[in-house]
Amino acid sequence: MFSIKDKIIVVTGGTGILGGAFIKAIAEAGGKVVIIGRNEEVGQERAQEVKETGGDAVFIKADVLNEADLQQACDQILALYGRIDGLVNGAGGNVAAAVIAPDQDIFNINIEALKEAFDLNLYGTILPTSIFGRHMTENGGTIVNISSMAALTAITRVLGYSMAKAAIDNYTRWMAVELANRYGDKIRMNAIAPGFFVTKQNRHLLTTEDGYTARGEAVIRNTPYKRFGEPEELNGALIWLLSDASKFVSGEVICVDGGFHIFSGV
Repeated sequence: MFSIKDKIIVVTGGTGILGGAFIKAIAEAGGKVVIIGRNEEVGQERAQEVKETGGDAVFIKADVLNEADLQQACDQILALYGRIDGLVNGAGGNVAAAVIAPDQDIFNINIEALKEAFDLNLYGTILPTSIFGRHMTENGGTIVNISSMAALTAITRVLGYSMAKAAIDNYTRWMAVELANRYGDKIRMNAIAPGFFVTKQNRHLLTTEDGYTARGEAVIRNTPYKRFGEPEELNGALIWLLSDASKFVSGEVICVDGGFHIFSGV
């Protein structure tokens, strides 16, 4: 029931830290991984690592905001494997200019930066879904988006990222309903909402050389587990959502956060 053996799974954002964990987990579970990203060096290295451990992986360089790139990638995948069984929309992240500093005027917000955050996170999910998803409608498939704690509660500073991820949650639910109404149970969509994981983008915001920043300490204080997550701790939820074990699950946002979103702080 939990098997994804020989399923063709596309992972966007496959050159990031969380994307790297996703690739490894899918390959270890027997899936064939198509790594989508812009960093060719990292992408090729990750595909090679999978092959060296007996798995099947290929890297295709593409920008999730470039429709022509995605269509070309899709054509390559279909030529190589003949089908697409799953999509993990792992591309996304914070946009520095869309961060609101504590001393910044909240009535003078950088609108262009907010648009950039929406482009990367929301449209960087919708476009791959539009290109790759339509090829799941005949044989069936599953789509997993990446949400965030910032979509569920107000987290200071990260305004653009928060709004974009909240839009991901809404899109996940809306699309899940429409997919079911049009295609029955053939194709479904869910999301994973990670808690706080240290990545390249947020490392300087959360950690110092010998400990945590004030923001990092606040996160730890408000996480019942009292630690950050490890990328591999997302893998159980991911494999479950990609497998038939969750075939009656659609439109859900699964929190993997050490209890962060349920804790009042008291």
